[in-house]
Amino acid sequence: MTTALLTSSITSLPLLARGKVRDNYAVGDDRILMIASDRLSAFDVVMGEPIPGKGELLTQMALFWFGHLQHIVPNHLTGDDPESVVRPQERAQVRGRAMLVKRLKGLPIEAVVRGYLAGSGWSEYQQSRSVCGVALPAGLSNASKLPQPIFTPATKAEMGDHDENISFERMSGIVGAELAARVRDTAIRLYTTAAEIALRKGIIIADTKFEFGLAPDGTLTLMDEVLTPDSSRFWPVEGYEAAFREGRNPPSYDKQFVRDWLEQATVDGKPWGKKAPAPALPADVIDKTAAKYREALTRLMS
Repeated sequence: MTTALLTSSITSLPLLARGKVRDNYAVGDDRILMIASDRLSAFDVVMGEPIPGKGELLTQMALFWFGHLQHIVPNHLTGDDPESVVRPQERAQVRGRAMLVKRLKGLPIEAVVRGYLAGSGWSEYQQSRSVCGVALPAGLSNASKLPQPIFTPATKAEMGDHDENISFERMSGIVGAELAARVRDTAIRLYTTAAEIALRKGIIIADTKFEFGLAPDGTLTLMDEVLTPDSSRFWPVEGYEAAFREGRNPPSYDKQFVRDWLEQATVDGKPWGKKAPAPALPADVIDKTAAKYREALTRLMS
């Protein structure tokens, strides 16, 4: 495994933005070099410690899914070699963890699809028996499988802020009714197709979020990352039933392990308030999180 990369330092290209995980550099006017660092965010706060190898694992998984879903919607990949656009001495920062992608007009919406009730969806359901305005049957429990996948959009937060769950009607007001319907239908089809593939590998995709952009000709295009442990809840099939019966979160291949640790973490003797700076992650949490990501990729690609 290569040295962990917390922050890239490419000087041969203009830096466009540093996100929670990815550093984006301009390549001309029509392409972006997207580098997946080893940063990890939880509760929309970036941890101070990297997860070694995480960026490479995320990139491999995203490329796997882009390949399996390209018959549903175009994606942002150019097919060009990311190492070809940086100086030789910068290639180590790019190798295995970067994508050279089309520059798109990103939609200001997280296209979230849920097949199971978990996380903020479970919290909202307990209050209103609905999620993002989608009414659900009574009697569901934490980690219940939903009768059918539901589309529950969110607004995209700035660094350090929290994404906000919104209704489909509000999304329609932001991007327009026709485009909102296209995004919803495409996202549900992507989720359904991916969930079937993952289930054959022994992985339940409880929920995930997609990001879309528009090409210059208006073509809806899948962008950013897709179906990684950073953007999805992955549960191993063999641990799900027992956890569900006991009303607890199922074991996961994603960063739920870090979230669970942070929920009980204290700062100056008080519970951490889910605002930066985050408490330092112990070495065993870092190691176990890295192992979860590796196991998910290994199982998926077996």
